[in-house]
Amino acid sequence: MQFIDEGYIIKTQKHGERSLILTVVTREHGRITGYARGAVSKKSLGVYQIGNQIRVEAYARVEENMLSLRCELMVPVAVNFLNNPQKLACLSSLCALSNECLPMMQPLERLYYYLESFFNLILENNWITHYSYFEYYLLEFLGIGLDLSECSATGVCENLEYVSPKTAKAVSEAAGEPYKDRLFKFPHYILRNDYYPQGSEVKNLLEMTGFFLNKNFFQTHNLKFPQSRANLLGNL
Repeated sequence: MQFIDEGYIIKTQKHGERSLILTVVTREHGRITGYARGAVSKKSLGVYQIGNQIRVEAYARVEENMLSLRCELMVPVAVNFLNNPQKLACLSSLCALSNECLPMMQPLERLYYYLESFFNLILENNWITHYSYFEYYLLEFLGIGLDLSECSATGVCENLEYVSPKTAKAVSEAAGEPYKDRLFKFPHYILRNDYYPQGSEVKNLLEMTGFFLNKNFFQTHNLKFPQSRANLLGNL
């Protein structure tokens, strides 16, 4: 097996004195893990950093073997996270979620677009909005997306203002008013494709996506919710 792809480094693990085990989220092959021989050197120091975009040549003699990777730096994205605790917190969360949730060697479809947008637009003022889109569409990719088409209680499609933590479905303003303290806010900006929402809207969405990722994916699969994601809102 052999292929060439590009993607972002989300995890590194030292292997021996001079090599690394890399996990990369790639455009065409999804999450891949492989062995990068000689990656620990002065010459390669700036290449194998979390968040960097790389071109990767992957090969294995048989499919059951771990991939061997030859990597070339495309864009040194990692430097854009330095000295910014909030951006580093989101980077850590995205990498942990990607490493735990994304399947090996399977295309990510449009989810890759949202992941790539986060890295490409990290220097924009609305960078955290792009992170929130990634989490929202991660739910969809995992098959546990929100149903925001109509009110789960009444069936109406207008004045949707809440989301039920029990059903992950929309609730209208009238139906949800008596229970609003127990409901999530409806993510209007996502449905409007608005990339300049209020900060409170982004926070509300991340509270909701974190809840459903934990409940409907991690707990369902008996996995521990990543600490970096659990701590995210407190670090923003």
